[in-house]
Amino acid sequence: MVQAQRRMTSTTEPVEVAGPGGGSTRRRGRRRWPLLLVFLLPALALYTVFIVYPLVSALQYSFFDWTGTRQNGFAGLANFRDLFTKYPLSEQVWRALAHNCVFFIGTMLIQTTGGLLLATLLHRSRRGKRFLQTAYVLPHLVSPIVAGYLWSLMLNPQFGAINAALRGVGLGSLAQPWRGDPHLALPVAIVINAWQWVGFPMLLFAAALAGIPEEYHEAARVDGASAWKSFWRVTFPLLTPVLGIVTVLTFIGNFNILDLIYALQGSKGNPAYSTDVLGLLFYRTAFENPDANAIGQSSALAVCMFILIFGISAAANRFFRRMEARLK
Repeated sequence: MVQAQRRMTSTTEPVEVAGPGGGSTRRRGRRRWPLLLVFLLPALALYTVFIVYPLVSALQYSFFDWTGTRQNGFAGLANFRDLFTKYPLSEQVWRALAHNCVFFIGTMLIQTTGGLLLATLLHRSRRGKRFLQTAYVLPHLVSPIVAGYLWSLMLNPQFGAINAALRGVGLGSLAQPWRGDPHLALPVAIVINAWQWVGFPMLLFAAALAGIPEEYHEAARVDGASAWKSFWRVTFPLLTPVLGIVTVLTFIGNFNILDLIYALQGSKGNPAYSTDVLGLLFYRTAFENPDANAIGQSSALAVCMFILIFGISAAANRFFRRMEARLK
């Protein structure tokens, strides 16, 4: 009897059973690594050449007195100090930074509001959705250099299409030297930039609106909420994650802006530096500066721009994540 019980317990002990193809799955995973590396290496190589190497080089050059062809020795923090104490460079840095802030705020307000409005209209429209999506995104596909050049032609005070259209409808008094007025040049650049990139937040907001269950809006209507109250209390909080993405990406893009303003107003941010931004200042310092230490100073400016953009982007990302967590 005891022997029979021992046989039964020995036969009923749990046995580890490998999942179907467990060992072979691991072996297949190991075999896939070379194939994955083959696909990843080109992207990693391009990222290293065009992103990592320039960043490391800029950091290195910022600590040296360097002309671009000859290195005159270690400069320490002198290049960074010159950015904020050496006239006229220090004045140009603060002016360009202020213009970048105005450019970001203006673009963010117009682009985000316009993108959300277009996304709402697109979400509610039943016909022509694909056509409208394409129409909204088309400016986004145009190179900023090309867009800036085309707008510079249309805004020409003599033969530009904008002033000609105003005169044609009897509003000739509103015709302005749009690019030549120091008070109008930066707002005009902001509007053009927002026009070009409004399709990107529109697509993000449209996707987020499509993911909101209709039951939420029906419940708000049952409770007697107006359309505006339903949007503000139900829809907008659910769009907070997308708003965070749009804010961070808009900030990064606007503090790196160079090509559009260069095509519109030239490398000096005409007229009278009224459209000068950090990207243009970096370009002038590196390639149009008679100072013998042009590359060292411009590299220091690039490092400061990277620290500023990275720090504020990280803080904004953390802020929106906390806001999203509170809403949940």
